[in-house]
Amino acid sequence: MDMTGETMLGASREKVWAALNDPAVLKDAIPGCEALDKVSDTQFTATVVTKVGPIKARFSGKVLLTDIVAPVSYTISGEGQGGIAGFARGGADVSLHAVDSDNTVLRYVVKAQVGGKIAQLGARLIDATARKLAGQFFERFSEIVSGHAPAAGASHEVVE
Repeated sequence: MDMTGETMLGASREKVWAALNDPAVLKDAIPGCEALDKVSDTQFTATVVTKVGPIKARFSGKVLLTDIVAPVSYTISGEGQGGIAGFARGGADVSLHAVDSDNTVLRYVVKAQVGGKIAQLGARLIDATARKLAGQFFERFSEIVSGHAPAAGASHEVVE
């Protein structure tokens, strides 16, 4: 599955960068995240509960940050095991583009793979779930970094 998108955030690029590297902010923004612990400046461990169609699973895994160009971009990659439900692995290239001192566009390109029972559900359901989870993440992340709910005209676009 490949997915690209962007979202406008009502905060400076430096504030968005700090939030993207703060495990407490990420834990609050990631749908179903039960734990996100910083192991080092470039590695986290995570536990996330999610539901894809009829399958609900708890995924545990590692997240690694590479190709870091602070406060402009990085690559985030990870793999999680969901027991009998299967596995998920993938990564995203994330970049921040300052519009002005109070607004930043966050762009991302995601490549992900699933296996096991979840993979048997079909690409349409998996893609729809991934888009929904991405939308929830960016809505909550935007609320956190801007200090308020997104404006009615705020955009978040996910493109396949």
